[in-house]
Amino acid sequence: MKLLPVDEARVRMLAEVAALAVEPVALADSGGRVLAEDIAAGRDQPPFAASAMDGWAVRGADTPGALKIVGESAAGHGFEGVMGPGEAVRIFTGAAMPAGADAIVIQEDATRDGEVVTVPQVAARHYVRPAGGDFKAGETLLRRGVRLDPWRVSLAAAAGRAQVSVARRAKVTLFSTGEEIVEAPAVPGPFQIYDSGSQALAALVASWGGEPRRLRPVRDDLEATIEALRGAEGDLVVTVGGASVGDHDLVRAAGEALGLSMKVASVAVRPGKPTFFGTLADGRRMLGLPGNPASAMVCAELFLRPILAAFQGADAALPLLGAALAEPMPANGPREHWLRAKLTLADGAVRVQPYRDQDSSLVSVFAVSDALLKRPPNAPAAAAGEVVEVLPLSRA
Repeated sequence: MKLLPVDEARVRMLAEVAALAVEPVALADSGGRVLAEDIAAGRDQPPFAASAMDGWAVRGADTPGALKIVGESAAGHGFEGVMGPGEAVRIFTGAAMPAGADAIVIQEDATRDGEVVTVPQVAARHYVRPAGGDFKAGETLLRRGVRLDPWRVSLAAAAGRAQVSVARRAKVTLFSTGEEIVEAPAVPGPFQIYDSGSQALAALVASWGGEPRRLRPVRDDLEATIEALRGAEGDLVVTVGGASVGDHDLVRAAGEALGLSMKVASVAVRPGKPTFFGTLADGRRMLGLPGNPASAMVCAELFLRPILAAFQGADAALPLLGAALAEPMPANGPREHWLRAKLTLADGAVRVQPYRDQDSSLVSVFAVSDALLKRPPNAPAAAAGEVVEVLPLSRA
C-alpha cells in the first residue's frame, strides 16, 4: 500500500465529497448548522438613534443649565413630540432619542427639582448610539458556509430572520469491528475490552454537524462485516478497527465485496497509518479508521472533520494555530506525527506541552488533552520556545 502524505490524503477524500441538499429550518433550531445562503440586514440596527444610558436627553448647545422637563422616552415607547431649546426629556437605556435632542446626560450627573433638571456641559452625541451603528440595511451580515453558533444566531435574529436555509446534516453510520470489542452494559470476557471508539466518534460527528447512527460491534467474520456494511445507511460509513491488512482485518475485503473504489489506501501519519477511504458501488463514502481509540480520534480530527465540513458546504481547512513549545522535542521520523498535548497561556503567549506517553491505546491521555501538536515528516529537533502548529480540540 502506498503511504500518502496527510495533506494529499485529505485532498483525495474531499474530492469525493459534494455539498448536500439545502433545507429550511427555524432559526431557533439552527445552532451548529451551516448556512446555505447569505443573510443581509433588512433595516438599520438600531433603527433609530438611541440612548446608551439612563438619564436625560438634551441639546448639547443648552448645557450647562437648568432645563424644563417635557416628557419621557422609554424602550418601546418613545417621546412623540419635538424637544425645543431649554428642554429635556427623561430617557432610559435603549430608548429612542427625541426629535431635537443630540446628547445624553447620565442620571448621576443631573439634579432634578420638580419639573426642572440641572445638567452639566456635554457635547453632541454624548452617550448616543447612532442609527445603524451596529449594521445598516442591505449590509451582508453572515456569509454562506459559516457555521451558526449562538452569537451568529443572535445576529441573524437581529436582522429579523425567523428561518434560515442550511445544508442537510450528513448521515453517518459507525460501527466497530473485532472479537475483542464488547459494548456496555455487556460483561466483557477475559480478553475483551469495551467499545470506546465508536462512542467517541458518534459524539464528534454530532458536534461537527453530522447525524450519527451507531451499529453494534461486528465480530471478525467476513460475511458478518459485509452484512453490517451493506446495512449501514447514510452518506458516510465510518468503521473502527479492521482497517489494516492482518489476518483478522476484514473491513477492506468487506468494502471490496460491495464495490469499494479505493481513493486512499494508507496514510503516512502517526498514529493512524491504516486509515483508508473510498466510495462504495452505491455511492456511499467509506472511511476506515484504526481500532486503537486514540488513533481513530486523531484521524477523525484530520479527516472525518473536514469531510463533514465539505458535506455541509463549509470550509474544510483544519483550524491550525501557532504555539511555542514548552520543552525541546527530538527529530521526527518519516511520518507526520500528531501528539496529544496541553495548551497554556503564559506571558501573553500560547504554549504547548506534549504528553509524555503517546501510546495510541490510551484513552485517558486524550481525555485531558486540548490540542494535537503537529510534527512534520522528518522535522529536525526543535528547541523550547520554537513555534509549532497545533490543532485545538473542542472542549465545552
